[in-house]
Amino acid sequence: MNQISNKTYKSNLDDRTLEFAKRIVHLSRALPRDTVNLELKKQLIRSGASVGANYREANDALSKKDFVYRLRINRKEAKETQYWLNLIIEANLEFQKRIEPLLQESIELIKIFSSIIEKSK
Repeated sequence: MNQISNKTYKSNLDDRTLEFAKRIVHLSRALPRDTVNLELKKQLIRSGASVGANYREANDALSKKDFVYRLRINRKEAKETQYWLNLIIEANLEFQKRIEPLLQESIELIKIFSSIIEKSK
């Protein structure tokens, strides 16, 4: 990838991960307020928001090894986000259709991060 398209790619992924986190925050605010959802929402926000934060940290990595390490953490956070989204569906079946696009986005982000990791080795 040349430098211009690489910067564009990073910028697009910066925007995409930020949008992912925003959608998670909006979903969390829409969920009913009960004991189960309170704990699920906390976990979801932590993992979902950290996807973009960790991606930004990876882009400031000090070495290629550090970059790959941080992207692996990033991928783990995206997988954890899937887990919490699935539990939220179980606890709130009426939100399934609203959550499915977030699950799909988490799958796509995991694939993207996996691809970047493989190409960076």
